[in-house]
Amino acid sequence: MSTTTIRIEDELKARIAAAAERAGKTAHAYILDAIARTVEQAELDDEFHRLADKRWANILATGRTVPWDQARNYLEARARGESPRRPAARTLKG
Repeated sequence: MSTTTIRIEDELKARIAAAAERAGKTAHAYILDAIARTVEQAELDDEFHRLADKRWANILATGRTVPWDQARNYLEARARGESPRRPAARTLKG
């Protein structure tokens, strides 16, 4: 394991110490958890954007999409635990 030094303003350091105490952790553990959560969120964001870019490229290449009202109805039914038929894609015009 390597060591990294960071400089933290006194006010932020005090806030971290207080938050860590409320969480029942050391300031060190609290900072590590915060960094891990931030990195995980950045990775999830990157994956989301990669998938969105892939899907947008597919729309541009094929011109096929599902109208929002049909997609929404499908997703709402799935959220209710139903097994609806997937909406059919349509080809965008001009």
